[in-house]
Amino acid sequence: MSREVRIQPLTAEAFAPFGDVIEASGTPDKMINQGLCGRHDDLARLDFDGGRAGISVFDGAPRTLPLTLDMVERHPEGSQAFLPMSAEPFLVIVAPDNGGVPVRPLAFRTAPGQGVNYHRGVWHGVLTPLSSPGLFAVVDRIGPGANLEEHWFDTPYQVVE
Repeated sequence: MSREVRIQPLTAEAFAPFGDVIEASGTPDKMINQGLCGRHDDLARLDFDGGRAGISVFDGAPRTLPLTLDMVERHPEGSQAFLPMSAEPFLVIVAPDNGGVPVRPLAFRTAPGQGVNYHRGVWHGVLTPLSSPGLFAVVDRIGPGANLEEHWFDTPYQVVE
């Protein structure tokens, strides 16, 4: 079996098993600010257990391709949304779960204006900007308890174009 993971464009349909694509697409739900601003409502299912929602800023170092993927993580206590603070694309890596273990990952490249929300318990790669700045607003669970599980692959995958 090949250990290569080919990058595909991020679409709401392809990403649906893992979370939500956050983007302003289609007709706004309503117009606000004297008709000068379209509001797209409720674009992500935020889900937290035993904590509260917090907004943090992550400043990630850019990565290069091909990318060696040796680890994925998940957050059993809450969802995690990544909202880029620039129009630069980034990689979104997810893996289906099989009995508590991640299996063959998928990789997506965002388009300008797209963010993602990983649902609670979804295996995903770490923040992977492809260029500077790697600034992201992150909405996730703030609270006590272990909210991070890591899985290290015995044999790494290679994420390629």
